[in-house]
Amino acid sequence: MFVFNSENNNENEEYNERLELIKNYEKCKDIIENGSVIYNIDFLEDIFANLLEEELNTEALFILSALVEAVPYNSDFWLQKGIAHTLVEEYEEAVNCLDHALVLNPADNEALSEKAGALENLQRYEEAEEAYCRAIELDPKNTDLIFNFGLFYERQDKYSKAAEFFKHVIEIDENYVEAYFELGSCYDLLNMLEEALQINEKFLETDPYNPGAYYNKAIVLGKMNRLEEAIASYDLALALKEDFASAWFNKGNLLADIGKLEEAIKCFKETIKIERYDDASYFNVANIYEEMGNYPFAIKYYTEAIKINETYYEAFLSRGVCYESLGSYIQALQDYTKAVSISADNIEGWLAKAEIEYTLCEYKSSILSYKEAQRIDNTNYDIWYNLAELYMEVGDLQSGIAAYNECIKLNPSDAHSYYGKAKVNIMLSKTKEALECLKSAFKLDPAIRNEFVKDYPEIKSSKMFKKLLGEN
Repeated sequence: MFVFNSENNNENEEYNERLELIKNYEKCKDIIENGSVIYNIDFLEDIFANLLEEELNTEALFILSALVEAVPYNSDFWLQKGIAHTLVEEYEEAVNCLDHALVLNPADNEALSEKAGALENLQRYEEAEEAYCRAIELDPKNTDLIFNFGLFYERQDKYSKAAEFFKHVIEIDENYVEAYFELGSCYDLLNMLEEALQINEKFLETDPYNPGAYYNKAIVLGKMNRLEEAIASYDLALALKEDFASAWFNKGNLLADIGKLEEAIKCFKETIKIERYDDASYFNVANIYEEMGNYPFAIKYYTEAIKINETYYEAFLSRGVCYESLGSYIQALQDYTKAVSISADNIEGWLAKAEIEYTLCEYKSSILSYKEAQRIDNTNYDIWYNLAELYMEVGDLQSGIAAYNECIKLNPSDAHSYYGKAKVNIMLSKTKEALECLKSAFKLDPAIRNEFVKDYPEIKSSKMFKKLLGEN
């Protein structure tokens, strides 16, 4: 079915041309149905070329299928059919047609190049590479072909190889501006920043009004920590393209990095004007308000980010922090709970949830949350220590001792673990074990002695503890 729009159908030349193409396509269908293809090849060829130009690829394929059936030894028809199949993402069919073309004309490097592209889309990379190599052997000075081979490697993240092909294009044709652009991108991704900057400058000499080039230059300058220059380059990109959302966004990030928070907010808000549903920009605005201590505004923008992306883990976690800072602990717990339901393997969410549960005196829930954090990182001393303290709070003394033992394994030089274990042993009336733990604690940190005297004034009078304390 043909679909097209025109505000002034009777006067619009483009509309009339499109209407004429529809009529001619209907004639083509009649010719094919009547078996008269062989007598109307020139007409059919003109029409399928026009259909391809208008991106009416399915209709073009219908005609091409009839042509290759009627004239099976015409390599160009097989080539065009292969191209049409590629355009409708029928890559296996495209390869088959292009192979037919190459059997008929083995030196057709356009067919080889098209075949390479179809094979790449099928993820048959070695075969695609071989097709490109054969094409370049046939035409070693074909800059478009060499450039496309470079893009092939670039799409596979093989930036060093890609860079060699882009450099070769420039050696053949120093005015091939796209090669400078892509070479600069490769150098950037290879962290060859000085080289990337030099190539970018050469590109700008040939195309000084290209906003993308100033954008790329700004990215490189930012990586080089030349932040003021990077911001200036983003400004040039924005002067040339005011609705350049990525430039506004990146500029905002750099302004935030140098402490210009109000200006950064303005940049992110410009991004939001252009891309209304950009959750990352809402998040960044919220993050800056949070940093400024403006928690209500931070909550407002985190909420907007969440409306756009209901699984935005970082937004739930950060909004929870803001609620907690305002003393709204129930709302904070709700956000932390949502965060861990989205990302159960992220330790920050479980720790935040455990801490707010402790604040709300929900000790058993806090223990469960710390255990989830422990599942993610079983060697985290602070998690084990907090668990030990919580076990004491709920009266699970054996689990408390086990947790303190883990703390001592992880950090044998920390006196507080020994002192905590001593307190549990005192509660269990295990005097000998308590004394051993106290000795270790006092040896590691003599200040613990004063804490013990304060915590246990009645025990201080015991002869055993007096001896331990060095008193008569």
